[in-house]
Amino acid sequence: MSKPISTNRKAYRDYEVLESLESGITLKGSEVKSLRAGKINLDDSFARFEGEEIFLYNAHISHYTEASYLNVDPDRPRKLLLHKNQILRIIGKLTQKGLTLIPLKIYFNDRGFVKVELALCRGKKLYDKRQSIKKRETDREMRRIVKNRR
Repeated sequence: MSKPISTNRKAYRDYEVLESLESGITLKGSEVKSLRAGKINLDDSFARFEGEEIFLYNAHISHYTEASYLNVDPDRPRKLLLHKNQILRIIGKLTQKGLTLIPLKIYFNDRGFVKVELALCRGKKLYDKRQSIKKRETDREMRRIVKNRR
């Protein structure tokens, strides 16, 4: 996997990541050019199934300035490319209570195709967020103490 174009930092803060998978995405030419320029916002984006297909919503890909009339709606739903058995397995898990499909990052793979890392997530409660902050701070403190001892 190469360097991410964009990551969804809110996802790690607001959700507990249970399982992740890689997916392709259908894009127009001007959208790919915008992605190469890094003009995408994954905050508040999510994936939902309709029929036997999965679509990505609220992923804002800005207009490519050189494309003129070929630009499309920046917030349009985009179809995710997954194998049929992956889709059926995800749909089975999404029907469980409280699970959501969230994009964690978007990147170009080694062959130059745009890929989305999706994750099955469960929303964190306020006390879970506090607990994860506390754990992160204690880990940081332990690393600092060990570093100073050397």
